Amino acid sequence: MTANALFALIAIPAVAGVIALAIPGNSRVPRGAVSLIATLANLILAVTLFPKQISYSVPWAGGFGIAFALRIYHFSGFILLAAAGFSFLIVLYSVAFMAGKSLNNQFYSYLLFSLAMVNGAVLADNLVLLLFFWEGLLLTLFGMIIIGHPGAYKTAIKALIIVGVTDLCMLFGIGLTYFLSGTMTISQISLPVDKLGAIAFIFMMIGAVSKAGCMPFHSWIPDAAVDAPLPFMAFLPAALEKLLGIYLLARLTLDMFRLTGSSWVSTLLMILGSVTILLAVAMALIQKDYKRLLSYHAISQVGYMILGIGTATPVGIVGGLFHMINHAMYKSCLFLTGGAVEKQVGTTDLNKLGGLGRKMPVTMTCFVVAAAAISGVPPLNGFFSKELVYHGALERHWAYYAAALLGSFLTAASFLKLGHAAYFGKVSEQHKDVQEAPAAMLLPMITIAAFCVLFGVYNALPLRHLIQPILGEARMEGHDFSGFPHSVFLVVMTLVTLFAALLNHRWGVRRTGTAIGAVDHIHYAPVLSQIYDKAERRFFDPYNVGMKIVDVYANIAFAIDRGFDWLYNVFTVKVTYAFTDGIRELHNGSYSTYIVWSLIGAIAVVIVELKGVY
Repeated sequence: MTANALFALIAIPAVAGVIALAIPGNSRVPRGAVSLIATLANLILAVTLFPKQISYSVPWAGGFGIAFALRIYHFSGFILLAAAGFSFLIVLYSVAFMAGKSLNNQFYSYLLFSLAMVNGAVLADNLVLLLFFWEGLLLTLFGMIIIGHPGAYKTAIKALIIVGVTDLCMLFGIGLTYFLSGTMTISQISLPVDKLGAIAFIFMMIGAVSKAGCMPFHSWIPDAAVDAPLPFMAFLPAALEKLLGIYLLARLTLDMFRLTGSSWVSTLLMILGSVTILLAVAMALIQKDYKRLLSYHAISQVGYMILGIGTATPVGIVGGLFHMINHAMYKSCLFLTGGAVEKQVGTTDLNKLGGLGRKMPVTMTCFVVAAAAISGVPPLNGFFSKELVYHGALERHWAYYAAALLGSFLTAASFLKLGHAAYFGKVSEQHKDVQEAPAAMLLPMITIAAFCVLFGVYNALPLRHLIQPILGEARMEGHDFSGFPHSVFLVVMTLVTLFAALLNHRWGVRRTGTAIGAVDHIHYAPVLSQIYDKAERRFFDPYNVGMKIVDVYANIAFAIDRGFDWLYNVFTVKVTYAFTDGIRELHNGSYSTYIVWSLIGAIAVVIVELKGVY
């Protein structure tokens, strides 16, 4: 393999994106077929390149350490392989989902360009090149949201502003990192996390966790779940952006900066992860729309990844990275089940669903597997990655473990509610003729659900061959975290938590008589109800708060502008007119009046002169 293969990973989806956009609507060559061929070629190439090590670099004539530098090694090859697999499956799913929809040429084009940008960012071994591909992904994100429906531009602008601001923070971090290290080559940077190094880390970290969808940079994701085409959610927020954001965060902590457990930055990461877990899952718990509920879980699960990596312990980092790939699998699968429901039923409103398990048994089975995986039910993949994160969190402090465990309880409770409301109970009269989703939509769901089982039952495959080699033998310190969790205490506590969530659901259903009301006792509990009410009115949304501040500033600036406008265009004019009117009255044509004014002027001159003499 030569460096040409690295170029091909970027060029193949990019060229296919141009072709998909250029194909006219009446063409015999379907855009989905072009996208499918391109993503399949990308997948084959990613499989061929893993786990080879190839580097390529051409310096920029302008200097400043900028170079077109690409590098593939075990970690980047693993991310490329995962991104390629998800892209192919989601394009296959989209062939059926997007059939007959308008603007699907733009959808496929943005999807392929997004894959090209992700591949470029993962391969980049130069900070400026990384930023180029990183920002390119922001543009395709905007495009994919805005084609959802005519009103989606508001969400697209919201995403553009939030992610754009965090990318500016990342740009500042890159500049500071270059100043401290003297190089733009990522693989050559190794800085301590102290003083300016800590500041550089924080600003680059903001870009990484924002891309992953962490709080407080998350609020566009639930809106996009409703406004954007559903495959977009399975493709970017659920899969590729999580992989890319956590990939960069891991590179920061493992390679570019020497993060240790004693650093305050490590504590900051764990606090950020814990807060994201709890606040996002608390919002997911009360959602009554299939897609919005999943979107909040996509945010919450990022917290486990950040918490694990933030522990700076081998078990925590391995758990965080394992959870990264696990989350991309079961969250994509869950969004794809939501898309199947939307396609076949026409709605994702839980109040209008029910009994779909009888009509869509394959979709329901895939949902159950993925929901159990995200809830941490053994022996699925999510159970094992969460246990590793728990282990790392407990090594640092019991409070982080308690936050993660409470998050698991709320996760299980919300998916019990979702599954019960959508797939069980009676089928409504208007949905009695609903049929199972097309095979092209089912195959990706079945494939991903099967991997959720495989990566759990045989977790040695991902852990020994994909995750643990990222840390290297020195960091692993001889440990092997595959197999059954080493801590019986943690396993017992997980089982107790899951059983408590089941009891909570049964009690809530009996209390309200409906599955959708199973968590109303939490939603409308004293104190919590007021907090939830404000949260649902976006009182805590940083974007809305920022927009209100901007509105206040704009109103003040407008008032000042109107004040200056009145001063120059009204007050000054009126004073001028009054003065000229007075002068005009004084000039009445009378010689005696002019003589009097002349005498007054002469007397004034004499007085001034006399004062000057004396």
